[in-house]
Amino acid sequence: MKTQKEPWRKKTYEKVTLELKLFVVDQIQNGHISTNFASKKYDVPRTTISYWLKKYSTLVQQNTGMSKLDEIKKLKERIEELEFVKDFQQDVIADMELITGVDMSKKSLPKIVAKEIALKKKHRLKENGSISVLGLVNKPSTKDVNHKKKNN
Repeated sequence: MKTQKEPWRKKTYEKVTLELKLFVVDQIQNGHISTNFASKKYDVPRTTISYWLKKYSTLVQQNTGMSKLDEIKKLKERIEELEFVKDFQQDVIADMELITGVDMSKKSLPKIVAKEIALKKKHRLKENGSISVLGLVNKPSTKDVNHKKKNN
């Protein structure tokens, strides 16, 4: 903060408190004010504010942010969650395609996802036999097999 306004003398500035520095840095980082506006408003050189930004922004991140390992752990958990959702959605699409007989995935999804769904459909058909329009498995039940043996 300027104390003298005489043009022939070098400008001198008052000491600025840490609270004001952190406040200005926070205001700039949150997009409330620009560096130029802060310089004019608080009567501090832009270079000084740039220095504060470098120095105190990392301090604020260290205090509020999580460690790298915690962040990695959280991201891995999120990836697992999203993969579960993706697998569930692909299962639903594969079942619907088997029930309706319409290949929706080939028309509307990326090739990689459509291939994954096709593999799921193949796997389902190997496990269960074919599926009718009602969604019932066309695999003979044990009652049907036993009934046919008795009749023969």
